[in-house]
Amino acid sequence: MNHPIICHAYKELKSGGIFYGDSPFHFATAILFFQVSLAASLTAFLRYILSPLGESTFVSQMLAGIALGPSFVGKDSTFTRTVFPPSSFYINQTFSFFGCMLFMFLVGVKMDVSLVTNSGKKSLAIALFSICVPLIMSTGLALILQRNVTMEPNLHKSLFTVAVFQSCNSFYVVACLLADLKLLNSELGRLALSSSLISGSISWIGLILFFTIRQSIVGKENSLLWMALCLFCLVFLIVFILRPIMVWMISKTASEKAIKEVYIFSVFVMILICALFGEYIGQHFMLGPMVLGLAVPDGPPLGSALVDKLDTFVSSVLLPTYFVFSGSGINLFLIQMKTLGIMELMAFVCFVGKVLGIMIPSLYCKMPLVDALCLGLMMSTQGITDILMWQHGSLLFLIDQQSYSIMVMSTVVLTGTITPLVKILYNPSKRYKSKRRRNIEHALPNAELRLLTCIYNQYNTPSIINLLNLSNPSLKSPICFYFIHLIELSGRSTPLLISHKPGRKFSVRSNISDHIINAFQFFEQNNDGKVIMNAYTAIAPCASMHDDICTLALEKRTSMVIIPFHKQWTTSTNDIQELSGPMIRSVNLNVLEKSPCSVGILVDRGTLSGTVSEYGEAFYDIGMIFIQGPDDREALAYAMRMAENPNVSLTVVRLLDVSKARRSTIDHELDNNMMNKYKMFAEGKKRHAYLQEDVENSVEMINVIRSLDICYDLILVGRRHDNESRLFMGTEWNVENPELGFIGDMLISSDTNCDVSVLVVQQQSFGSHDRMPESSMYVVMEQVCTVDIPRELGKVWPS
Repeated sequence: MNHPIICHAYKELKSGGIFYGDSPFHFATAILFFQVSLAASLTAFLRYILSPLGESTFVSQMLAGIALGPSFVGKDSTFTRTVFPPSSFYINQTFSFFGCMLFMFLVGVKMDVSLVTNSGKKSLAIALFSICVPLIMSTGLALILQRNVTMEPNLHKSLFTVAVFQSCNSFYVVACLLADLKLLNSELGRLALSSSLISGSISWIGLILFFTIRQSIVGKENSLLWMALCLFCLVFLIVFILRPIMVWMISKTASEKAIKEVYIFSVFVMILICALFGEYIGQHFMLGPMVLGLAVPDGPPLGSALVDKLDTFVSSVLLPTYFVFSGSGINLFLIQMKTLGIMELMAFVCFVGKVLGIMIPSLYCKMPLVDALCLGLMMSTQGITDILMWQHGSLLFLIDQQSYSIMVMSTVVLTGTITPLVKILYNPSKRYKSKRRRNIEHALPNAELRLLTCIYNQYNTPSIINLLNLSNPSLKSPICFYFIHLIELSGRSTPLLISHKPGRKFSVRSNISDHIINAFQFFEQNNDGKVIMNAYTAIAPCASMHDDICTLALEKRTSMVIIPFHKQWTTSTNDIQELSGPMIRSVNLNVLEKSPCSVGILVDRGTLSGTVSEYGEAFYDIGMIFIQGPDDREALAYAMRMAENPNVSLTVVRLLDVSKARRSTIDHELDNNMMNKYKMFAEGKKRHAYLQEDVENSVEMINVIRSLDICYDLILVGRRHDNESRLFMGTEWNVENPELGFIGDMLISSDTNCDVSVLVVQQQSFGSHDRMPESSMYVVMEQVCTVDIPRELGKVWPS
């Protein structure tokens, strides 16, 4: 396209200000600042409105660009002359492309190329079908339309190219969509990521070759061989020179330390060099930075540092200016209806082809119909990488401006429709709601106890080990526990769930869990034949980290998930420290809501080590406050298992609601049965005790708890209670930590003088009212899998 050259009088970039009679809108710097501020503010405003409706970030960004373009606000000539004068286009375009270049570099940094080689046959089949089926359908339709329909010459010439462009896929578009929907590490999300990375890689390789051939044809002489050779040199420079330099930078950075600023600066210089090289050899200047991003070792310390320093500024400030530039070329009032109909038909056929191409192999692999449809919808979305590709195609005269405008509008409408639809259709937490009993109360006696323990950092390890030791592992009733080290996803788009098995080698990313694994392995060796340990590391965004926890608990049929509280007390000063508190707290709340088994939140106050006798043995005093309900029964069942340990003393304090004492309800009968079971268990054992206090209201209950002589190493309490009970009415409970419930929050509050560790227990939820009909509880009881431990091996590794 030929643009007119606009000549204007030279002025300094910076104005003297309004007090010197200068208008800021007459100077390039002030106009650029206003344009960037306007684009970023409007994008943030639209995202604030549309995000609750399930829309992705791309839709908000593109709508902001179109709104400021000639179709809407930019149609006003006064606004255009003031805010977007023709003299500012060059500076604005340069600034927006610089931001887009950094964005595409971050796209490469976040991609995990190893997914291509590690993907299974299922992902490969879906990726190939997602390209071939829409390509065949769209190109076939393009040939039919070219032969039988009269259309504009430019559209007739570019229709086949449009079909090819519409059939391409992009990994990062799918990754951004999954991040917005919080489905990155769901079962369907992982499959979509691996499949889209394969199909996206194939698409980009094909497009680069296509653009190289087209560039050589458009040039004055046939330079295809030289362009291909220079492209090979660019890839060679990045892979065999710049990447080893970055690997050397990482090797010089000590573990758990931030990477040096000089290394970050060096990477920035590499980005500029690669962009210049790509522009010099006739390729798009973003090709070099994106390939360089792929070469950056993902994750900490380098990849995560680059993302932390650049991501927010680039995505929220610089990138919106690119969408304003993209929207400036879209004028909806210049689109002809016949052209619109042809292009929309092409877009619809290509969309249907993608969905069918993805659903066919998915259904063949026995995937449910709704899941296959959602997978097809997710992988059919388009975004910024597609717009970049179309813009480059228009510069090479492959598509005309009108076709480009219609394709962008179709992308906005299609993505805006797909995102909320997927959010409605696919809910990964539905499969966590099991109708089988997975808790400790209904477990078979002398059966293997399966626990899943979560570790956020190394400070959680001693308390979890002490709790496992308290849980009375024995040869008759061993403990098979799975521990999962949870790490927030940073510097990459692909979540990881690493299974640490003996004799298997892993990448550097899993080394950060080594010292935690060693501690649990030492605990396992000290309890040879009694404890079975299985280690995992989950690297995922905190918004969907609970999916890994719930999926593992479901697959391994655990009876309880034990998660640390987000606050930790120092043993010396008893001060409170929040270690990544907001992140841990959000994960804990999600686990409580969606876990397929019981959940225990451990509040560690440094008292779980017990009292060491003169013989070197540790003795533990455990307390249990029993009021009413399934959570209290689950806590008592767990406490009774601990009490089977000869070095444990258990005291159960029952606070009996006098107003309900004479009522005969199923829940009350179950409470009495559980308490009678404990009385029979503790009969004749001096180290166990039972206390009962009658209370009438919440005030009396609080006074009784505060008057208790709390000198225990651990107290177990239930999380949820009957809100209609008089014990929890009449007083406004100021619950600071709702995840601990009324009693747990009161025990750790600053006005109770209680410095004991607390385990808050929630029994497995069954959806409606968090409770299952008691009449059916024995019918659906889980058949517990008992593991026989070979005496000659001393341990077993369950699948």
